[in-house]
Amino acid sequence: DCNSGNVGCLMGIKNGLAGLATGPDYRGPVADRLYLPTADGGRAISDAVIETYALVNSARGLRGLAPARPKGGARCHFDLPGAVQGFVPDDAPESRGTLSVENVAGHSTCGQRTLALHYTGVAYGRPARAGTATFLTPDAARMPHYGLICSPTLYGGQTVRARVVADAGNASAVTCGLYLRSYRAEDARGLNHGPDALLEPGAETLLTWKVEQAEGEPIAEIGVETASDKRASGTVYVDYLTWDGAPDVTLTPPFTHGGARDLGARGWTRAWVDAVDHVWFGEGVRISQDRGTGMLIQGAREWTDYEANATIRPHLAHRTGLAVRVQGLQRYIALLLCDDQTLRLVKALDGETALAEIQYPWAHDQPYALRLQAEGNRLQAWVDGVLVLEAEDVDPALEGGGIALVCSVGRIDVDRVSVHPLRN
Repeated sequence: DCNSGNVGCLMGIKNGLAGLATGPDYRGPVADRLYLPTADGGRAISDAVIETYALVNSARGLRGLAPARPKGGARCHFDLPGAVQGFVPDDAPESRGTLSVENVAGHSTCGQRTLALHYTGVAYGRPARAGTATFLTPDAARMPHYGLICSPTLYGGQTVRARVVADAGNASAVTCGLYLRSYRAEDARGLNHGPDALLEPGAETLLTWKVEQAEGEPIAEIGVETASDKRASGTVYVDYLTWDGAPDVTLTPPFTHGGARDLGARGWTRAWVDAVDHVWFGEGVRISQDRGTGMLIQGAREWTDYEANATIRPHLAHRTGLAVRVQGLQRYIALLLCDDQTLRLVKALDGETALAEIQYPWAHDQPYALRLQAEGNRLQAWVDGVLVLEAEDVDPALEGGGIALVCSVGRIDVDRVSVHPLRN
């Protein structure tokens, strides 16, 4: 629980990791997982290893040193002693009791350590799985006191890669593959399987999966599954598991089995970081902002080159529009319809800067299809299919980030929000 976690953190700060090796097991149940309070939703689901290297690289940057990037910058690299980076055995009935995880030395081609998956009693219909959270876990979703605000860290269109090695001492071959879980209609957690490979003892494979994501189904977990047609026990090692690339998603409510949209799906609505005064979710989104600027944010810092689309209908709004490379409430690039009948491409970073603007006679209660594209330092914006603004942003501070719907003092209706890789 929270109190146990706080005690463990204080003991670790005072006595180091060795201080946690005696007495109650503080590390095992937590499995390195960390939740960060931030409006940068894709940073909220994290772990102790990711944050360790964030601190280390901040210090290295101040000293003019290149960042440390174990195993080529893999998100889950397990290259610190004891690191499991959120990976825990699956507790589903068909897999319960089949697996334990352990950080061990060796079995890596580009680092020092790996995550060992020790499986036992695996047989037909009884796989062993270990996964790490990419969004709200069921326990986190039920937090009674502190509501966890976050976005998923993994989206459809991105590519997952994992190097897996079978222990040379295994008695038989075993099948290893990737899997994910996502929140579907009525907040059921569905299981999807990715590519797999048959591994003889001592063999290795690189699993690569370009993830497909159904509309409105936030991905909650990614992991490795071990299966066998015959009863088997042994060990496989995960050298690293990581993902990259631009998302390819439409952010609408999920479909039920009957073909209707589940407008009350909490998994979908909670994928948005709600920084507006009022929001209503339906087929689209309605936002109302009483004062100042409100933002409805989704996405991750790792998104770099992509395009965002949304159809926005303003109702007496002071300013409204679509933002990309969003890293919080004060860090973003936005295409804005402004009440002085201008269309502006602005950058928010230590204040707001207009990168480009034109006169644009827009009207209230009319829909406008906005498209904003970021590629390197080049920014391009379209309204209703017409290229209207272009600019360059040579400051590397906003190289990546999520997307947001922006509304200042007023109300807007938004339809069909989507994010895609850049078009050829």
